[in-house]
Amino acid sequence: MRSKITTYEELFENNRQWAAENLRKDPKYFEKMARGQKPHFLLISCSDSRVPITGITGVAPGDMFVHRNVANVVDHTDMNVLSVLQYSVEVLKVQHIIVCGHYNCGGVAASMESKPHGLIDNWLRNIRDVYRLHYRELDAISDPEQRRRRLVELNVIEQAYNVAKISFVQNAIRRAHKPLEIHGWVYEIRTGLIKDLEIDLETAYAEHGHIYEMGTS
Repeated sequence: MRSKITTYEELFENNRQWAAENLRKDPKYFEKMARGQKPHFLLISCSDSRVPITGITGVAPGDMFVHRNVANVVDHTDMNVLSVLQYSVEVLKVQHIIVCGHYNCGGVAASMESKPHGLIDNWLRNIRDVYRLHYRELDAISDPEQRRRRLVELNVIEQAYNVAKISFVQNAIRRAHKPLEIHGWVYEIRTGLIKDLEIDLETAYAEHGHIYEMGTS
């Protein structure tokens, strides 16, 4: 097992070793990488250092476009995530958008606390809005840990819905020749396994999809 990296210099040494190993396997490895990217996946995940998303999915460089922020939030006022989404959909033409949260998420836990956290409270409001939407289900869960775990899942689901509400994402979903799929995952840090929440957007918006112009027609 690799020892824990603690010094800044180790990052460069590891980089040199990594580059040399890839060149040993394929002398044109980086030449091929420099030609461009054509990933099939966009993944929006939490910034938590315990979630090495490319590692746990086994994808190679060039296979997955990644955006990370605290608690994997998709806010319609966040130009960063909107820019990533538009580039992924309209330029890279990814086939799958995945929102991936994780249990034991500090952002989700903080959003459930009745105390100030400073600037980040403005960001956590997005998760508190998720709690407000699902408060009956969440308040019925007596165990605090299980309530946090469920909020992690509900947050992923609502952020995936937020992705689907974006106009250029909807346009891509309507492309008959190559439809765009939206998924919600939760990573379990204790086991290293991913749970697919199997989000069904059509069912979710069956009653009020017209408000967000949802649909595939």
